[in-house]
Amino acid sequence: MLSAVLTIPHLGTFAPDDGLVSALATSDGRFVVGRDGVKAVGLTKDGKVEFVAFGWHSIAGVTSALGYPAYYPVLPVQPRSPLRAILMDLDGTSVRSESFWIWIIERTTASLLGDPSFRLAQDDLPYVSGHSVSEHLEHCIRKYCPDRRVEQARALYFQHTHREMAEILQGRGRADAFVPAPGLKEFLLGVKAMGLKIALVTSGLYEKAYPEILAAFRTMGLGDPKAFYDAIITAGFPLRKGEVGTLGELSPKPHPWLYAEAFRVGLGLPFEEREGVLGIEDSGAGVCAVRLAGLPTVGVAGGNVEESGMVPLCQHYVRSLEELLELVSVLR
Repeated sequence: MLSAVLTIPHLGTFAPDDGLVSALATSDGRFVVGRDGVKAVGLTKDGKVEFVAFGWHSIAGVTSALGYPAYYPVLPVQPRSPLRAILMDLDGTSVRSESFWIWIIERTTASLLGDPSFRLAQDDLPYVSGHSVSEHLEHCIRKYCPDRRVEQARALYFQHTHREMAEILQGRGRADAFVPAPGLKEFLLGVKAMGLKIALVTSGLYEKAYPEILAAFRTMGLGDPKAFYDAIITAGFPLRKGEVGTLGELSPKPHPWLYAEAFRVGLGLPFEEREGVLGIEDSGAGVCAVRLAGLPTVGVAGGNVEESGMVPLCQHYVRSLEELLELVSVLR
């Protein structure tokens, strides 16, 4: 009999409607409630993260469509003053581009199927945003074309991406592709005026992520984003035949590594000061990534934080960047 209330040490207590789904065991069968000290198992609504509660500590399992899951400790987190830095997501939080990249996934799947009229379903959306390109494509392959391989899909994905990015740079692409989030300029300048460090963190590959923020900065008249941010961390460069790639497809959000890298290496802050920063996210996968990196988390409305049931994992939840700036000012 599953408990009506989930208690996950260092994470919180969750009522049935709070977002985590009770389970008897993790999907890999490694942890079973009532065995080996396991008190409870709670799954995120999309099944991407599985929390395992013991008597005094917890771990989080990040599942993988590519066959490489991982378990992480759930660290206690409590925001502390003075605030030192802001770590901020790109897609959705900083730049409204999610619909563009979902459209690219849709066009890639259409190419795999040989059906130009193909459209993604509404229930596909949680699985084609917030994760790695390969995870997005793997979902579509499993559901729509199980006879195809993710390597084939990736090749088509980058063909579509290169064509559309070239069109955008020439002023012929989708005009709504990369738009600064409302209030982004005021927020960034406000954070800078407070003397806080700021990093940009994205699961996107560099070749798709950097043009986004560059286009947004041009629109806002803020100059070179490389000069503005104290650190920019992306998923690196894709592996292609005849080229050298970098780690990124197996370690994106909700894994903690991008945020851990931005905090510890990019900003050069010690692990012991991790509670003096805020990780800003609008996706459930991003919220989990910040939280598993041991950092205080702020969810922003507009993405899928609420739909994925991740609001209880956030220390704060705001409706706009204007509200977020007020919060930062108070915590500073």
